[in-house]
Amino acid sequence: MSEIQQSPAQQQHGTAFDLKKTVALVGMMGAGKTAVGRALAQRLGVPFLDSDAEIEAAANMTVQEIFARDGEPFFRTKEAQVISRLLDGAPCILSTGGGAFMAQGNRDAITQRGVSVWLDADLDLLWSRVRHRSTRPLLQTDDPKGALTAIYEARVPVYQRADLAAQADPAFTIDDMVSRVIDVLLTRPDVLERSHAA
Repeated sequence: MSEIQQSPAQQQHGTAFDLKKTVALVGMMGAGKTAVGRALAQRLGVPFLDSDAEIEAAANMTVQEIFARDGEPFFRTKEAQVISRLLDGAPCILSTGGGAFMAQGNRDAITQRGVSVWLDADLDLLWSRVRHRSTRPLLQTDDPKGALTAIYEARVPVYQRADLAAQADPAFTIDDMVSRVIDVLLTRPDVLERSHAA
């Protein structure tokens, strides 16, 4: 007797999953790496870690303060060290800073020891989310939208090299986006499978 087929997203709630590798969420500021990451970790029953938060805890300073005092190159060195350390831990959901994936070393480390998922949000959606926030060091300019546009155009070709991509949609709730990311992850059985114990 054949079962009625449901889409993976429809089956997810109440489903147990087995995460085998750390999932590094990559993408622009405002793409939802932290909000989606937290909800994704909760749905999968694994820890959520944020590389920026880990750097701030280690330095006892905010990212903004590190940028201002020590400069971006120093910050990027610390960021690479933190990401490498977190990839060595138990499988988790890892939110990375917007610039982290620009470094070849970080891209290689993530692909070798985990999997990268690009949260692909378009420029209009990103601007609608970040325009009223003062916590973005790279947007502290006279023309923040111009700065965001320049960063977006420079970074998207690199984000496109991510192992997997999940397209953001302005109409999506965080929960919708989590379901989309899980559907994408389920295409990689070496990363995520439904738990047979469920």
